[in-house]
Amino acid sequence: MRWNDRIGRRIKLSDLHVLLAVAQNGSMAKAASQLAVSLPVVSRAISDLEHTLGARLVERKPRGVELTSHGRAMLSRSYTVFDELRQGVSDIESLSDPSVGEVRIGTTPPLAASFVSAVIERLNRRYPRIVFQVTTDMAQAQKQNLRERKVDLLIYRQIDPFKGEEMSFQFLFESPYVVAAGVESPWVKRRRINLIDLLGEQWALPPPDDSFGPFVASAFRAGGFDLPRAAVVASTIELCASLLRTGRYLTIVPEFWLQFPERHQFIRKLAVDLPVTGAPIGIIGLRSRVPSPVVQRFIDCAREVAQPRNRDK
Repeated sequence: MRWNDRIGRRIKLSDLHVLLAVAQNGSMAKAASQLAVSLPVVSRAISDLEHTLGARLVERKPRGVELTSHGRAMLSRSYTVFDELRQGVSDIESLSDPSVGEVRIGTTPPLAASFVSAVIERLNRRYPRIVFQVTTDMAQAQKQNLRERKVDLLIYRQIDPFKGEEMSFQFLFESPYVVAAGVESPWVKRRRINLIDLLGEQWALPPPDDSFGPFVASAFRAGGFDLPRAAVVASTIELCASLLRTGRYLTIVPEFWLQFPERHQFIRKLAVDLPVTGAPIGIIGLRSRVPSPVVQRFIDCAREVAQPRNRDK
């Protein structure tokens, strides 16, 4: 029997689904509970897969199970199998009714609250039955989500974790980092400000161990200054926005956050240049993955929303 025939006749999708559940739970018993089947059913599915492939996929341990190198290799391909099937079903649904479907987006909290929300709002008006799932996380976690097909695409800066042959990048827009203040701040009326003039102000800054913290510190170091004393240390942009509204605080934010979905009502960027730049923002995906029709609609809409900003440059 040829190997291809062996795959088609003996490897079952249900067994691959069991392997995925075991990997996610780290336990056959927990996988059985999640799948609402008995423990012997799970054990038999794993054994059948191991017998068919001629390799051990999991290692039984006192506190559960772990995938072997063979198991991890099989699992990484299984993600693709299930994702392609899911996209196939989505393609059929889109052909039957272009107004339905699901888009799963990975991004950052500032982008989710600004640019991504603007894209979703515009596309939702055209196709109100499309469902959007948005997850926010750090770059390495989002890269893993993309690899495991937990998201369809990322809206992110083109930073190092997303560079490589397996990743594709479609440029959307440039967006520098700026110093921001509330409209009541006296600094807003100044036409030209030097960074040194702001060092003694009340700053709301991210913690040093936050993903954004080292970048903020590098911005001041590049200008020849130490990081100013922070009156408030917080990683949530919503808290910073509330503080800025008082007119007493300053912070550093990406410029897009002040522009999408529309110009911010009570926060303005100050006329000060930061001696650092941010990577371009775009759509990140897997080169080997063809977007479904509904995901392509989201991509097209994202380019549409970004276009006026690029024209203004």
